[in-house]
Amino acid sequence: MDLFQASALLLTLAALFNYVNHRYLKIPTAIGIMVMGLGTSLVLLAIGQFVPAVFDMAASVLATIDFNKALMNGMLGLLLFAGALHVDLGNLTAQKGVVAILATVGVTVSTFLIGFAMYGLLAAVHLSIPLIHCLLFGALISPTDPIAVLGILKTVGAPRELETKIAGESLFNDGVGVVIFLAMLGVAGLETGGGHVTPASVALLFIQEAFGGAAYGLFIGMIAYGLLRSVDDYQVEILISLALVIGGYALAQALHLSGPIAMVVAGLLIGNRGRALAMSAETRQNLDMFWELVDEILNAVLFVLIGLTVLVLPFQREYLLPALLAIPLTLAARCIAVALPMSLMGMRRKFTPHAVKILTWGGLRGGISVALALWLSELLGEEHAQSRGIILAATYAVVVFSIVVQGLTIGPLLRRLGLVTGDETSDQKIPDSGPAPPTGDDTRATAPGDTGN
Repeated sequence: MDLFQASALLLTLAALFNYVNHRYLKIPTAIGIMVMGLGTSLVLLAIGQFVPAVFDMAASVLATIDFNKALMNGMLGLLLFAGALHVDLGNLTAQKGVVAILATVGVTVSTFLIGFAMYGLLAAVHLSIPLIHCLLFGALISPTDPIAVLGILKTVGAPRELETKIAGESLFNDGVGVVIFLAMLGVAGLETGGGHVTPASVALLFIQEAFGGAAYGLFIGMIAYGLLRSVDDYQVEILISLALVIGGYALAQALHLSGPIAMVVAGLLIGNRGRALAMSAETRQNLDMFWELVDEILNAVLFVLIGLTVLVLPFQREYLLPALLAIPLTLAARCIAVALPMSLMGMRRKFTPHAVKILTWGGLRGGISVALALWLSELLGEEHAQSRGIILAATYAVVVFSIVVQGLTIGPLLRRLGLVTGDETSDQKIPDSGPAPPTGDDTRATAPGDTGN
């Protein structure tokens, strides 16, 4: 199956699942699509017990799709830009300290808590694997997934302060998680290109990936902003934004910078300053509609893939217990990693009531964790079959629980804690939380001293 045929299959399934969910299930789109994808996989597994050829054919088709490349080198930049485009920079700036701490210290603490605890639990059930492999699992499962988080937040009426913390952290913490994951790969001797890992090399990697990616995103975002200001044609301006994401992400990878962080920074710039000062009302409306469609389509395809990936995972009965244990373990580590820094910061500022509970339960895992786990599985090879099986099973269990259980219950939890009232967590989207465009006539706003086009 070639790329076109695989894309056609995924889009067709995404459309079908989306229709069934909208017409009958009426649950948040991401959850509904993934549940149906997972259900399809389980049905095929059951049929395969009696007609192996059916399962073999389905598995061979799915095996032709490289989940890691499809997400990390294709969809991720588009999804992150689309998500950041509607985040209010003023709200994010007000929460910058909390977001920065959670996206750095929180992810690091969670990585080591999960890694060491997983190592101890596996040893207790006589399924010991190398400690470094457990730490790699901690690194790939600790970052909250911005795609899953933003997808669910669209349907949850959380207080603005909490929503900003959750969305902001999820947009930035993947950069830290990737740096830690790459460092662990080096310690394990799995990093492409080899090299001795030292604290200095990890610090340099973080500066290059995270800070370099942010600076690069600001640079290309400013270039795109200048181009947007110089024209007033929504078709041209949408094409500029698309080139910013696809071309900018590809160049970031070539320069060994964090493409995800670059796209978040560029999206924040275009979504705030660009929307206010470089676009007419017509352009804003069409650009928002375009990126909303891109976001919805790619999210649907991604969650179809997550649901179907179970077909190619090497599940064995002995991996079931570690997979189930990984769920409360990950939640406990998340709670500690959130509570510690927020308790320290709480001495100097006041947070929304029950913030730790919501940040813990709202920290969803998704496609990024699955992609990294599949990549790690390839690097480990057959000589570490047990590590591969346990890590894949545990990752998938945490992701499915996170999206389905946590995603479906975050709204009721908010209501129970008294943080929302009425029917604010329906399956309909909440109003756009992005920055409000200038009011008045349809001409684009101008900065002080600026003459516009």
